[in-house]
Amino acid sequence: MDILRSDELDAEGLSADQVREWMNKECREWHLEGKKLLLIVPDQTRTAPLGVVFKAFCNLWLDRVQMLDVMIALGTHPPMSEGGICKRLELSTEERYGRYGKVRFFNHEWDKTAQLCEIGTLKSREIEEASGGLFAMDVKVQINRRIFDYDRIIIMGPVYPHEVVGFSGGNKYLFPGISGAEIINFFHWLGAVVTSPKIIGKAHTPVRAVVNLAAGLIDMPKSCFCLVTDHKGNLAALTAGTPEEAWEQAWPVVEKLHVTYKSEPFKLIISCAPEMYDELWVAGKCMYKLEPVLAQGGELIIYAPHLEKVSEVHGEKIAQVGYHCRDFFLKQWDRYKMFPWGVLAHCTHVSGGGTYDPNTGIETPRARVILASKISPEHCKKINLGYCNPDSINPEDYRNREEEGILMVPRAGEMLFRLKEE
Repeated sequence: MDILRSDELDAEGLSADQVREWMNKECREWHLEGKKLLLIVPDQTRTAPLGVVFKAFCNLWLDRVQMLDVMIALGTHPPMSEGGICKRLELSTEERYGRYGKVRFFNHEWDKTAQLCEIGTLKSREIEEASGGLFAMDVKVQINRRIFDYDRIIIMGPVYPHEVVGFSGGNKYLFPGISGAEIINFFHWLGAVVTSPKIIGKAHTPVRAVVNLAAGLIDMPKSCFCLVTDHKGNLAALTAGTPEEAWEQAWPVVEKLHVTYKSEPFKLIISCAPEMYDELWVAGKCMYKLEPVLAQGGELIIYAPHLEKVSEVHGEKIAQVGYHCRDFFLKQWDRYKMFPWGVLAHCTHVSGGGTYDPNTGIETPRARVILASKISPEHCKKINLGYCNPDSINPEDYRNREEEGILMVPRAGEMLFRLKEE
């Protein structure tokens, strides 16, 4: 299918009329008449003008299908309210209970066994091949059982550089979006073992291979819309097809729009978390996307004065293990292997690179990560992060000081920063 792209001179991105016209042309032959459709969409932690695509699709198909429902691809994030989902889809109250009144909303429930269905197992030999020999183990694959009430899955979400899989989007909205814990924990730890700097912004990664293998176990038709935003959050490009086809068309555009290159690493980075990151579990992206340009021995401050908690779902486990480099866990594996591997992966990604000497018990991080939020200095110390009072920082004081080795990023978390020589 043809990719829809906005005029590079158009500061407003693609219009609703352009999206509708393109969709009417490209998707009319999907033969969905009389079918039951489930749309899989992301939660509020991903920037995307989802409403324009959702409404264009509904304009084409809502009156011609038997059923059209929406499931939020939460992964292990907290559930969204009805109002939050309406905001995500850009629906007014009048639209929700009028034009879209028959559309049902569902949150994925990853932690409820009754809501999951086992669809197969990724065999040891497949895992060994996909991971380049890093792992050789069977991995059970579970998915939200509700999907089998429908004739087709339609994935609809943005693509960005991603710390675990390389680039988000495509089948990633199924795994981890609506899957069970075992596959989620496995491939997040696989990404952590490879390390985020070696994966983020790379297209064909071991984790992407595992995600696609898992998606291949879903024996039903799947289609996908991949959204690409510009720097203002406007829709810059739209692709469609199978999850694999749509994603392959989208990521090269994302690479051009969402990777910024710098000549030298920075000794101090002020990484400002947008309010859509309401806990450190997601605000950690403010570290992931900037670690490649953080100097050895430097400091990165996650500036998030609105942030009050580490994680509603995983906070207790994080408090038990703390934020540490990968080798801290790998070289004490018998002590930590029983913790959720996805939690361990998150902790290594936020902490960043470093070394651990099991003989001395000394961990040496390559840089220092400091949290400037409502989370107390005592709790920051407990989870092995630095603390800074957010009231003591004015981010504007750090703007335009790159020649001094200081970088301030106003809205961090989605743009990837890399050094030019990489």
